This record gives sequence, C-alpha cells and structure tokens, in this order.
Amino acid sequence: MITLDDVTLTFPDGDGRVTAVDHVALTAPPGVVTGLTGPSGSGKSSLLAVAATLVRPDSGAVLVGDVDATGLSRAEATALRRERIGIVPQQPQLLAALSAREQLHVMAELGGRDRGRRARVRARADDLLDAVGLTAQAGRRPAQLSGGQRQRVAIARALVHAPSVLLVDEPTSALDQERGAGVMALVARLTHELGTATLLVTHDLVHAPALDVLLTMVDGRLSAPVPAGVG
Repeated sequence: MITLDDVTLTFPDGDGRVTAVDHVALTAPPGVVTGLTGPSGSGKSSLLAVAATLVRPDSGAVLVGDVDATGLSRAEATALRRERIGIVPQQPQLLAALSAREQLHVMAELGGRDRGRRARVRARADDLLDAVGLTAQAGRRPAQLSGGQRQRVAIARALVHAPSVLLVDEPTSALDQERGAGVMALVARLTHELGTATLLVTHDLVHAPALDVLLTMVDGRLSAPVPAGVG
C-alpha cells in the first residue's frame, strides 16, 4: 500500500513559488489499479515523483507500507525504491545492447553483494517475461521489439524485484489504441494477480475501464475517487 497524506509540493517561480501538488491525500491499496488523470500541467507527474520518493514534498507524508519515506535520507530512499517500488516511465528506457531477458537480469545487480536477492531476481525474470507474453522474444534486443513489446519489457522489469508498489507513467502515450489497450489490460491483470498497489497516470480515458479507481487532478488538487469509467 502507498498513502500520500496531505502532501504539498511547490517549486520556485521568479520571486515566489508555484504549487504543483496542493494538500493531496490518497491511498492506493494492494491489488488495485488507481488511475490518475487530468489536463497537462495539473500536477500528475509531480505527484508521481513524490510517490516514487524521487522528490521530497514541502509538507505531508508519503507512506510506503509502514515506512514514512519523507523522513528518509537519500540513500535510505534509494534502498526503499529498490526493495519496494517499481517504476514504469513514460518511455521504456531500455538499454539498446541488452536483450529483453538481460534488461531484467541487470536489475539483479542493483542489490549489491546480496547474492540471494540477485538469484531470486534472475529466477523471477523468465516467469515475468512469460507473464507479459514475451517468452519467445526474451533473446531480442529493443530494436527487434515493437513499441508495445518494449513497454511490456519495462513493466516486467519494474516488477522483477517483487515490489509492493507499482508506479506507471502514461504507459500508452506512444502506442496506438489497440496496443495501448493491451498494455493497460496487462497492468491490471498483474496488479490483481501479484497484489501490487498500482498508481497509474494516464491522459487517455478510452482506457479507463482497465482501472479500478479513477482520480482527476486539476491545479494540483484531487477530485473524490469514482469507479473507473464513471464521470
């Protein structure tokens, strides 16, 4: 579970400051896809960065499970992300020289000298590639994969260390509607099967049926949650 409790984030703007996230409170529970939509500049990406512990808010708390990430040092926040948070960026950001399987294997090296963790990550890689429908493409490099396949590799990579929280940023922005629908359905299925707490930013409401809960953000503030596809 991830909870944002009365979070506010501001940035310098000339002689003053602009508010990107304005007293936001939300909870993304396990096994649920919580969708976040809203116009450009509404604060969605800033909110996701706060949830990912990449940016420290001005005030409020970010709770990942029972850990308040706002009280952590930079090194502690990095360790928390490595252990508990999976991040799927808007662009897959795959390494051109590595195969799909190797994209996941490289995550094993982030555990440093923890050989047990490295072994677990490597063993999990093939299971996840199978789960995202890419067993036959496991040996292919990004240039040999379609846009939808690259996005599926990015999802598998984010899940390879078995995070409790999955943060997904605009996963369909570079895909056509059919491939986008496939990626959204995949995120929903894996969220439900693995029990991750998923917070997903999207601008494309055609994919709202794949979400369990839909929130709308405008000028840094959130609407009350509604069932996906409503409103």
